[in-house]
Amino acid sequence: MDVSFAVSRTRPGITAEKYPADCPTRTVLTHITSKWGVLVLLSLEQGSLRWGELRREVEGISEKMLASTLRTFEADGLVNRDAQPSIPPRVDYSLTPLGREAALRLLPLMDWIADNAEAMVAR
Repeated sequence: MDVSFAVSRTRPGITAEKYPADCPTRTVLTHITSKWGVLVLLSLEQGSLRWGELRREVEGISEKMLASTLRTFEADGLVNRDAQPSIPPRVDYSLTPLGREAALRLLPLMDWIADNAEAMVAR
């Protein structure tokens, strides 16, 4: 597959031909493309999940990392946290429209990764 990019194309996040250290895109990039961030977003892309369901869906994530990732995504406006006043407490997590857009944009990258991961890891 030929993946060519026009040299003159303006890339998001570039200022004066550089990716500046203080650019807000770096913060967002770190949040969304972290190992756990991608997996949480893609899990929630399928629909609303409770804490335990999300933890089972994203195998290997610790409670601390799941809590941290969800707090970050909630603060970023990517995830809704819906706490129900019930006994026992019920909390559902779902994507906001912004979170859904981010997840949908990640899907082609995950498809590419799934198609190439075995060959790349085997090297």
